[in-house]
Amino acid sequence: MTDESHLREDQLDSEVVFDGRLLHVRRDRVRLPNGAESTREYITHPGAVTVLALLDNGKLLLERQFRYPLGRVFLELPAGKIDDGEQALVAAKRELLEETGYTADDWRNLGVMNPCIGYSDERIEIFLACHLSQVSGQQLDHNEFLDVLEMSPNEVSEAIRQGMITDAKTITALYWLEKVLRESW
Repeated sequence: MTDESHLREDQLDSEVVFDGRLLHVRRDRVRLPNGAESTREYITHPGAVTVLALLDNGKLLLERQFRYPLGRVFLELPAGKIDDGEQALVAAKRELLEETGYTADDWRNLGVMNPCIGYSDERIEIFLACHLSQVSGQQLDHNEFLDVLEMSPNEVSEAIRQGMITDAKTITALYWLEKVLRESW
């Protein structure tokens, strides 16, 4: 392992700037590796999951959902926040059922991604769910609206290439799925 001590920053103090329902903004004063001081502002997030829900026909379940910060509808994988004290796999199973009405017999954690390392501690656990069964209709959260559709991995890949899918978790998850399907991961 490489010595990384020359890169580390040490927290001197910390303050809460904003304390919302989902996001919390902090401002820390830090000591830099060269001894100088600086400020770091960042968002703390409870963590999230995303699900590569692979149907028996080889297609994936995707969702179309309006995302307010960017003011448009996005195409993305089923996903959601990990509730306080909830295990990531439990959250993935809950989100898949709530958003799509499907359950899965086989689950595999493919890994973790950090979507915004420069200003957030958010982590997204990426799961592969196989052998799906539709057991109900959507059980969406209050004031949640989305459409569910099926796309082949090749169609998703082409949508990424054409800029129709720009969501980082979906792009990362598809990259990992391609490796799994080639049995190289």
